[in-house]
Formats: sequence, structure tokens, C-alpha cells
Amino acid sequence: MASSELNEILAPVTNAEDLGISVGLIQDIIFRLMFNEGAVSISRFAELLGLSTTILDDLLSRMKQEHLVEIVKAGTLGSLSFTYGLTEAGTKRARDAFERSQYVGLIPVSLEAYNKSILAQTSKSQRITPEQVQDSLSHLILPDNFHRRIGPAVNSGTSLFLYGPPGNGKTTVSQAIADLLAKDAPIWLPNAITVGGQIIRVVDPLVHEPLTMEEVPFHTMDFRSKTSSKIKIDKRWRLFKRPSVMVGGELTMDSLDLRYEPVAKVYEAPLQLKANGGMFLIDDFGRQQISPQQLLNRWIVPLESGIDFLRLQSGQSLEVPFRQLIVFSTNLDPGDLVDDAFLRRIQMKVEVSGPDERLFYQIFLRMCEIIGIAFDKKSFVHLLQKWYREPQRTMQSVHPRDIIKTVVSLCAYEGSEPHFTPELIDEACTSYFVDIKK
Repeated sequence: MASSELNEILAPVTNAEDLGISVGLIQDIIFRLMFNEGAVSISRFAELLGLSTTILDDLLSRMKQEHLVEIVKAGTLGSLSFTYGLTEAGTKRARDAFERSQYVGLIPVSLEAYNKSILAQTSKSQRITPEQVQDSLSHLILPDNFHRRIGPAVNSGTSLFLYGPPGNGKTTVSQAIADLLAKDAPIWLPNAITVGGQIIRVVDPLVHEPLTMEEVPFHTMDFRSKTSSKIKIDKRWRLFKRPSVMVGGELTMDSLDLRYEPVAKVYEAPLQLKANGGMFLIDDFGRQQISPQQLLNRWIVPLESGIDFLRLQSGQSLEVPFRQLIVFSTNLDPGDLVDDAFLRRIQMKVEVSGPDERLFYQIFLRMCEIIGIAFDKKSFVHLLQKWYREPQRTMQSVHPRDIIKTVVSLCAYEGSEPHFTPELIDEACTSYFVDIKK
């Protein structure tokens, strides 16, 4: 994290002109808030808009001089204890403000400030250690040194292609990476950004998990020393865990571009912008509503340059950072999905293949322990011989869990304690495996 740059971006602002956005846009949000809530105190304005009381006092004083607001209650601490309401002229201005947008919330930051903040917080490679990667994958049974295939991709923060047959943990590995990133240094984000008089919502409660300063370990915050735990921050910026966006077959081209909401009259940020500073997983790649080639055409420049281009309805084009770990996960043959040009732009490719008998045994033991059933060697050898070796069935990492759960269900049905026998293994496998005749 470029701490000096970030300190400058996050520093509190003392007057409206230094916010880097239109004063008219700020007044519109004030008008809409007052129209919704009626009488509003300075402290309430500060809480909901993220502006300092000094800026608010100055703005509201100007609006009072223009007879747009009036003092409806005066406290004992001077102007900072005033409560304001709309005048008739102010009510008309509020209705006009609603015609432009419905947005009420933390005052947006400028596109320039947002871009600088993302670049400052992603300018260095991640510094995740082999021990951290191994710990994040410790709940999985994987080939020796598998972490060495994952760790460098996470640290480089660019792209990763996971491929291999289904049922072997690609999605689980991706989720482990997301958890790993979430434990790294958190990220400062604004609720919304503004450009060309328009507002773009960035923070999504389904994606972004807020943090308090007290929840953040000191060692993850470059700009924060142990003597400055109460560092002052522009309240328009909030602290979040590194985001993780995960999409599957529902992914469409529309979700990768700015989406204008005609009722609220605001833009919703595309998924890759919401994922900035974190991870964007495209699960089950190749089964989306858009083709791999369409996705390549859309992302060929961002994958190479680290810059994405978005467009407002007015036709104005925006440049925003494209700074997240992109993870493609697929059960399909990569050669059937994409061409060499696409694969060249993905930095690392990792095959997540099925287990051999040694790993299968280890997974089976682990699942017995987790599910709570005693391992039985005779039944396990029977499983290997009859259901894998003889039919030459390919092993999948998910099989032990599913077979054991089926055995437990059979035992519960007959009213017995969970246990293994070759007969129960046969009954479970007969229910579980379907041999499709061609």
C-alpha cells in the first residue's frame, strides 16, 4: 500500500470546495435528505453524509442566506447545534433534486480520488507467505506442494486459471483464496463516486463487509502506527475486507458494464469494479450466458493494461483501475473453450485433478473424522476394488464425503449407529453412481 498517497487521499477536508466534486451535487443530496426526514440536525447531517460539521455549517449557512433552509431549533452550542428544515423555496429545490437522482447517503468522491485510492492500495504485490497459503488450504487434501501453484498467483494479483474434472475442489480452492485475501490488509472504499454530474454506487452490501479500525490488526495497516490508532479520516471513506465477487452461469455482458437504474437515477458499478482490490471468480467458466470469446473481447485490454473502460449513457467514457485477482474455474477442456491468445493473458494455469488412491484414502479418513463415523479398513478396500478398480471409475475428491453421508443416512433409516460394512458401501454406491449407457 502506498501509504503516503493514501494518507493524502483519506485526509479530512475542511471546506466544500476541496471535496473535489460539485457543490450543487452536495446541495442536492442535502435537499433530498431534508425532504425525506424533515428537520435535520448538524450531527445527523454529518452522520449520514460523511461531511465535517464545519463544512456542513458553512453550506447550510449559505443555503439559509438564499432562503432555502431555515433554523427550526437552536441549541445552546451556537450554529453547530442548529436543526434545519426546508423553506417553501427549498422544498421546490428538493423536488427538482429528486428529478435528477434519488441518491441519499454518504457524499460521493470524485472519480480521480477513487482511481488514486485503488492504485495506492494495489500498487504493491501481495505479500502472502507460503505458510499463510498452506494454512488456508489445510482443510483440503491436495497433492504435495500444491500451494506453490496458488501462492504466486495470489501475490501477483493478476489472473489464475483453474481447470480439471468436476468434484475435485476448484471452487473450494477459490473460496480459500478469497478467505486468504479477506485476512490481508483491508481496503478503503467510498460508498459512491461521481463523474459528469452522475453518481455511481460502488459499495454493495452483498459483496463488501465493513470493518472498524479496532477490528484491523496493526501489522496490516501501513499508514497506521500504534500511536495513531485514532487517525482522522475523511468520513466518506469506509474500511472493508478485501471483496470477493463470485459468479457462475448467470454472468451476462450487462453485469460487466455500468447499469443505469432509471427509477433511482444512479448507476450501479459493474462486477469487476466492485471486486477491485480483491478477487473476481468466474465459476463454471464456459457455461455462462456469454461466450468465452465475448468475455475475451470485453477484457482483452483490461487484462493487459490494468485499466477498464466504462461508458455513461451520455456517451462519456471513463477509465477505472482493473485491479483484482481474476480466477477462471472450469470443468471443461481449456483448449475447447479459449484460444492461445486468451490463455496467454492469464498469468498462471493450475490443473486441479482427481486424487490417486493415496490421496483418496486420506480424504476418506478426513471425512470420517468430520462426519463422525469410525473408519473400517475392510469396507474401504471393498469400495476401492468393487467400485473403482474393477469398473475403472475415475476418483473424485468429493466422492468420500458423499458416499459416507449416504452410509450415515442408511444407518439412520434402519435405526443403527453410523458404521461401515461392505454391504452398506454397496448400497450407498448403488444409489450414488449412475452409469450412463451410451
